[in-house]
Amino acid sequence: MRILKTVHALERERSQWRGRVGFVPTMGYLHEGHLSLCRQARSESEVLVASIFVNPTQFGPHEDLSRYPRDLGHDLRLLEGLGMDAVFTPEPEEMYPPGFTTYVQPIGPLAEQGEGAVRPGHFRGVCTVVLKLFQLVRPDLAYFGQKDAQQVAVITRMVSDLNLSVQLRILPTIREADGLAMSSRNSYLDPTSRGAATILYQALEAGRRVFDTQLGGDPQTVIRAMADTIASEPLASLDYAEVRDAQSFLPLQSLHAPALLLIAANIGQTRLIDNFALHEDGRWDVGRTREGRAKGV
Repeated sequence: MRILKTVHALERERSQWRGRVGFVPTMGYLHEGHLSLCRQARSESEVLVASIFVNPTQFGPHEDLSRYPRDLGHDLRLLEGLGMDAVFTPEPEEMYPPGFTTYVQPIGPLAEQGEGAVRPGHFRGVCTVVLKLFQLVRPDLAYFGQKDAQQVAVITRMVSDLNLSVQLRILPTIREADGLAMSSRNSYLDPTSRGAATILYQALEAGRRVFDTQLGGDPQTVIRAMADTIASEPLASLDYAEVRDAQSFLPLQSLHAPALLLIAANIGQTRLIDNFALHEDGRWDVGRTREGRAKGV
């Protein structure tokens, strides 16, 4: 496995790759969600590449950039065990050298509502770094998790709008046995908070049950079900609960497929997000446990 720290090293290595290139961009501190993307990529690609880069431009001034969990040595051992061919691990100044001024700025509800409203500039940072990584790695296939549903939608739109020659593979959220979506930020949770954090999954389940019984009805009934569930947990405070169109990201005016149930909440000092997706065929995508079992379906 080649560990590449500079753009020059990556470009030199890229010139030697033959066959389909699968790419898994990450911010490190890898968990089973990341590893499931890597396994799928390995099965579909001749060359398997990952990046580990905590991207400073997608963090706000008062967010957790400085304390975001990092363990590069452990991550590299995991990736080597999966047969990774190369890992790109640049420093911030390698990706954003002095004088850097060009950013990708998505606009409209897709990027400015939901997480975009709570975290101004977040998706500008996401799109900028993902486009740079796509330009450097030049993958045939790129792998993302459904857990970050709005990020997936924003990147999908960027790929379409800018005519990028990469195919996106969006894979299900990987959950713990009790439903908690895997996230690097789960490492912030102490045992008590960890138990409380399952309330996000319970809130989505409550919203899904209401959705299924009130098709064509008012989305506010689903939102109230999610909000009431969060309110039942003393350690949780709701950031938002929403029902949105999966492509435009506009709020639904009536309950119909396709749709996204989205939730963000603070468990103590830790902010977590999660979602369920309803496809046009009426099938819910709620993710699966690390053992591979579907949850909540």
